[in-house]
Amino acid sequence: MSSESSSGVSGVSQLFQLLRDGVPRTRAELAKSTGLARSTVAARVDELMRMGLITPLAETVSTGGRPPSQFALNPSARLVLAADIGASHATIAITDLTGSIVIQRSEPLDVTLGPVPVLSWLVDHAIEMLAEIGRPVEVLAAIGMGIPGPVEHSTGQPVNPPIMPGWDRFDVPGWVRQHLDVPVLVDNDVNIMALGERATAWPGTEHLMFVKVATGIGAGIISGGTLQRGAQGIAGDIGHVRVARGVGVPCHCGNTGCLEALASGPAIARALRANGIAAETGNDVVDLVKRGNIDAIQAVRQAGRDIGEVLTACVSIMNPSVIAIGGSMARVGEHLIAGVREVVYTRSIPLATEHLSIVQSATAQNAAVLGASMLAIEYALSPHALPALVQA
Repeated sequence: MSSESSSGVSGVSQLFQLLRDGVPRTRAELAKSTGLARSTVAARVDELMRMGLITPLAETVSTGGRPPSQFALNPSARLVLAADIGASHATIAITDLTGSIVIQRSEPLDVTLGPVPVLSWLVDHAIEMLAEIGRPVEVLAAIGMGIPGPVEHSTGQPVNPPIMPGWDRFDVPGWVRQHLDVPVLVDNDVNIMALGERATAWPGTEHLMFVKVATGIGAGIISGGTLQRGAQGIAGDIGHVRVARGVGVPCHCGNTGCLEALASGPAIARALRANGIAAETGNDVVDLVKRGNIDAIQAVRQAGRDIGEVLTACVSIMNPSVIAIGGSMARVGEHLIAGVREVVYTRSIPLATEHLSIVQSATAQNAAVLGASMLAIEYALSPHALPALVQA
């Protein structure tokens, strides 16, 4: 039997790639879109239904004769595991094939414990959560994961992550697959935040930056609808761009004057302490701002200006239509974004900012898990991965 036969996986892949967007279609519509004979479409629809990947929906209005049935992706046919591993926390979620969260869990977790304890936590909780919703481990189609450091995307291995001792070149996908034998996709946390923000809030946007302001500062860049990782996977590392106000200010990277050394949560807290205000962490800064502390508000506004200085250059280079500000420091609300807007809109050429929106992240704390889910789903439902998905 040829690979393009009605019972072959590659034979149904073309049809499935049309239906995976969730839009219901009839057999006639599928035949028109693919150019295949109706008999071939009917056979492949039957095969996809047998696999459980699509499902019939309510019948459409008939123009005479038997009403035509519609078919669409069956979102619950398989599930994916999405994980956001932060510096001091971890969030994992199980989602369906559209990225809708079925169950989610978040706990404090110190990434400096090392890869085995952290990944063991992930595996154990994933198994518990699947049991809680009554689904077997075998239903997982893929795992998407974000970590707070540079990642070699082709291998999923962290590369010299500054705040992740013991993780350098650790085979994260290989270790996880020893316990959950499905494809494992790993990326930098800000990259997956960009994916989650775009998929959820800006699905039609081709050019978007997601800026995470937290313990560190970084950006996820989507240009031409595609995530840009760069040659070594560190595209968007804006936290270590030098800013004018940072002369002589040391950064943990070994340089001085880095944006991160002035505008991150810990940096703002340090500046407030120097003025006699009790603030040990970024969370303390957020609390002070929410209580209306003028010094904290002014410090956050200045941090926004510093970030805006770097983003002005980014606007000239990549010309985004959306800059979404997220991360734990985005909880200060408009004060941070006001500083960013003040500088970007003043210093950029008018044409670059004519249709530029600088906004607070719409996905907030869920940006990373939603992006990790998208990473896993895109892989699991891709044409080359479909055979493994079906045969599992």
